Amino acid sequence: MKKKAVLAGIVVMAALLTPGCTPGGEKKAQTVYIKFPTATSSGTVYAIGAALANLWNEHIPNLQVSAEASNGGVQNLGLMAAGDAHVSVAVTSIITEQKQGINSFEGRGYDGVRILSALYSNYNQVVASGSSGINTLGDIRGKRFAPGAPGSTPEVETKVHFEMAGFKYPDDISAQFVGFTEAVDLIRNRQMDGAWIQAGLPTSAVSEICSTAGGKLISLDEDLISKLSAKYPWYNRAIIPAGMYEGQTQDVVTTSITITLIVDEGVSDDVVYEMAKVMWENIDILKRTHSALKDATIEDAVQNLADLPIHDGAQRYYKEKGVL
Repeated sequence: MKKKAVLAGIVVMAALLTPGCTPGGEKKAQTVYIKFPTATSSGTVYAIGAALANLWNEHIPNLQVSAEASNGGVQNLGLMAAGDAHVSVAVTSIITEQKQGINSFEGRGYDGVRILSALYSNYNQVVASGSSGINTLGDIRGKRFAPGAPGSTPEVETKVHFEMAGFKYPDDISAQFVGFTEAVDLIRNRQMDGAWIQAGLPTSAVSEICSTAGGKLISLDEDLISKLSAKYPWYNRAIIPAGMYEGQTQDVVTTSITITLIVDEGVSDDVVYEMAKVMWENIDILKRTHSALKDATIEDAVQNLADLPIHDGAQRYYKEKGVL
């Protein structure tokens, strides 16, 4: 009931071009309020989300978007299902799981998430302190390790990768479920040996671990990557190129997933159309926000979406631009 009420309010308010009337007969435009949870404040998504919210607020009349920090994709999707988020960010893997009501979303499936745009490849980055003795994924057994904050995408990724690698998760590690910022401090203070971070390149948390704790990135085995890709088609083999981080002298082999900008099906077509339009008409501003978007093109906005549905309002814009 809460969700229906919230979305009904959005639909009613979302006629951006339809003004209301004051008691004196003057026309007064109604404001649309959009809640936008992003991710932890030290990650790529938070910076991009804040920049997007500013663009939408500046360029779309009568729209007020509130970007906020969150624990990441799993929490974001839960908030959207409950009606407590209208726009957010998540990777295609967990969106699919929520749609099917499996894994982290067992018993709480939701089919109302729609794609506004693909954003970029999100890289799984396994980082360890220089003194940890960790050189392979297998070396993490028994170590103090941060899988990610509860309800975050990194925590889901840690579980999937470790279990595919033969770990009993989380029993085989000394886990501390914290976000990027806390993980950096713990590793720097030698209270943690490593962390799983999933974000675009470069990631400030990884940069800080490498520069202040002698951190290093750990490559994943090719066999593990092949098994993951065979079972979960949203995974791609990816390379973190040498020189991306301080002290990184070699390419690092890992996996990546497409991270997407999502919107609830209940947000009106007109609002979503304007959001897609403003985003892509100002993509150069967003590219200056974070280098993860440096190669973003409008053609990529509708690619590698794991067959997830695009919101009708976004479809209208992409068809106008000839990319859908």
